[in-house]
Amino acid sequence: MTPLEIPDQFNIASYMLDRHIEEGRGNRPAIYYKDQVITWSGVAEQANRVGNALLDLGVEQENRVMICLPDCPEFISAYYGIIKIGAVAVPVNTMALPKDYLYFLNDSRAKVLITTSDLAPAFSKISNDLKYLKHVVVLGKSQPGQIDFDAMVSKAAPELTTVATSKDDMAFWLYSSGTTGTPKGVVHLHHDIVHSMPPHCTEVMAITPDDISFSISKLYFSYGRNNSLDSPSFQGSAVVLNPDKPDPETLINIIEKYRPTLFYSVPSSYSALLNFMEKTGRSLDLSSVRLCVSAGEALPKVIYDKWREMFNVEILDGVGSTDVGMIYLSNRPGKVRHGSCGKLLTGFEGQLMDENKVEVAVGNIGTMWVKNDGTTAGYWNKHDKTKQTIHGEWFCTGDQFYQDKDGYYWYAGRDDDMLKPGGLWLSPMEIEDVLLTHSLVDEVAVVAEGNESGLDKPVAFVVVKEGCTPTENMEKEVSDFVRSKTAHYKCPRKIYFVNELPRTATGKIQRYKLRVQLQHERER
Repeated sequence: MTPLEIPDQFNIASYMLDRHIEEGRGNRPAIYYKDQVITWSGVAEQANRVGNALLDLGVEQENRVMICLPDCPEFISAYYGIIKIGAVAVPVNTMALPKDYLYFLNDSRAKVLITTSDLAPAFSKISNDLKYLKHVVVLGKSQPGQIDFDAMVSKAAPELTTVATSKDDMAFWLYSSGTTGTPKGVVHLHHDIVHSMPPHCTEVMAITPDDISFSISKLYFSYGRNNSLDSPSFQGSAVVLNPDKPDPETLINIIEKYRPTLFYSVPSSYSALLNFMEKTGRSLDLSSVRLCVSAGEALPKVIYDKWREMFNVEILDGVGSTDVGMIYLSNRPGKVRHGSCGKLLTGFEGQLMDENKVEVAVGNIGTMWVKNDGTTAGYWNKHDKTKQTIHGEWFCTGDQFYQDKDGYYWYAGRDDDMLKPGGLWLSPMEIEDVLLTHSLVDEVAVVAEGNESGLDKPVAFVVVKEGCTPTENMEKEVSDFVRSKTAHYKCPRKIYFVNELPRTATGKIQRYKLRVQLQHERER
């Protein structure tokens, strides 16, 4: 099916599940989880049971159902079961705080929550302040007032009539990861995935039913959902699900046990794996993996080079977002331009605009505007923010790039992360890339700090390599190193050594928190 062929009556869950049964892939593996192998027929039946069970609870079309589960087969069956009955799936982060859950539940007006017995206490703490929630369904040992997931699903019928949803009905929401503040409820429709998924699946990854995907990013994030749910469901391939924290030791064990062919990660995790192997002498057999993908934040060239040298496998860096719904810029196999985010994928149009909404010339930095019918329909209960970002058919991503003469895009940061020292626009990424080549630097984030004249100057927050102790001499050494590598106005006026950088749960650096920290320092 192509985007132009989507009928007016369309349910994405039925398309992603029932199609594989109809086309003869029902007995093929869909999920590898611990020691289980679950087929596509098994996933479809479990989704039907979840849908029927929710109908018995009184869930109606357009009702929101929140999913707070680790990566497990029940997440996928719940997600598709919700959507198949015309309700709206709302996955949320399992590492959020009770106050975050209070916001998510009241903002979405979810009637039902599906979670685990380990996570349920976080929701019990806010139960008196919940306005709309009626049922808590628990995977694991349930408590009084909770519904046992397994018992509920096992007694439900295995056949389900798909609700006749419109292609323009809401299918799922995701709450943005909050790199710039309060999360937004990003609304996606039933037709969105058919518009946004095929280009990356086919022209970048060339996924077939024989592939096995493994993603360190979790299902409740947009990137993780794309990797572990959307792409395999779209192509009828299999996925390895890991409910645990993706530390280097765990990742190595999973890769060597399940032998995935596609590996999706983020720059900080690639770096952690490399550092772990260097420190411990542990090896990794990556011979089953034909392609690696990085997204979430720009991949530093030094990490790409080390990974390619060690494994002879390309990392295809790309850019997507919760709002756009999928990776829309990517390097292609055999055509990687180190440090760039690649080119626009088929089906996506893009233009780089200045602050006056005028397209910039090649080589100049501008904000990326994207056109694809798979982008968000808007933000729930945030009308003003919707108007600021959606302009007719175009979506303003807030991400800054410049394009070279060959059509490759180079990431320059968020539009509110840009610096202007000496009246010249400067991307923090440019300074960070230089700092990361220093032998003592493990992680770094650069932000702007106003001086006594109100002018922006770059400052750097640096995490040093394990075993190193920051000193005044080290600050001078690092500063001199940057000054020897780039123009003087790009050198940080100050270097702050910190134990860790503030990140979202997806691993993106929250530079706005560093700017707030600087503001507090000035006010003391």
